[in-house]
Amino acid sequence: DKLQILKNKIFSLDNLLRNALVWRFRGDKIVFTNGCFDIIHRGHIEYLAQAASLGNRLIIGLNTDSSVAAIKGPNRPVNDEQTRAEILAAFGFVDAVVLFSEETPIDLITAIKPDVLVKGGDYKPDTIVGADVVHANGGKVEVIPFVTGFSTSSIINKILANG
Repeated sequence: DKLQILKNKIFSLDNLLRNALVWRFRGDKIVFTNGCFDIIHRGHIEYLAQAASLGNRLIIGLNTDSSVAAIKGPNRPVNDEQTRAEILAAFGFVDAVVLFSEETPIDLITAIKPDVLVKGGDYKPDTIVGADVVHANGGKVEVIPFVTGFSTSSIINKILANG
C-alpha cells in the first residue's frame, strides 16, 4: 500500500533514532534540514532535492502547527502539520519527517547528530542553529542558495492581492 509507505516515513523521535542507527551501521550519510514547508513550491522542491544529494538519507525536521504560528503569526500555517508531513513524505528523496514543537530544532539536531546540516540561502553558516553540534561530531554545514522568486509568503500575498 503506497499510502502506508508514505505514512511510514513520518517518525516519532524515538523511532527515527532507531532507524538512524541502522542507517549509520550501513554506512549511510545522514542529511538533516528543517522548516515549516507550509505551501510547497518549486523553491522547496529544488532545495530539498539538493539537500538529499549531499548524502544517502534525508531527514526533515518539520515545525508543528503551534511552532509555525509562533514564528510566522496567528494566520499560519495554511496547511496543518499532518498535511505538511505527508506532502514531504511523498517525495522519493525524503527518508524521514519528524515533527518538533520548539522554536528551533536544536534538540533534534543534538539527538540525531547528522553528518550534514543544511539550511537555505538566507542563513550564514555561523548563524545556523545546531552548526556547533554538527561540527563537534565531525559533520558539515551546507547553505543552499534560494531559487529566486519562490516563497510561501509571496504565494499568500499574490492570492490575497487577487482576492
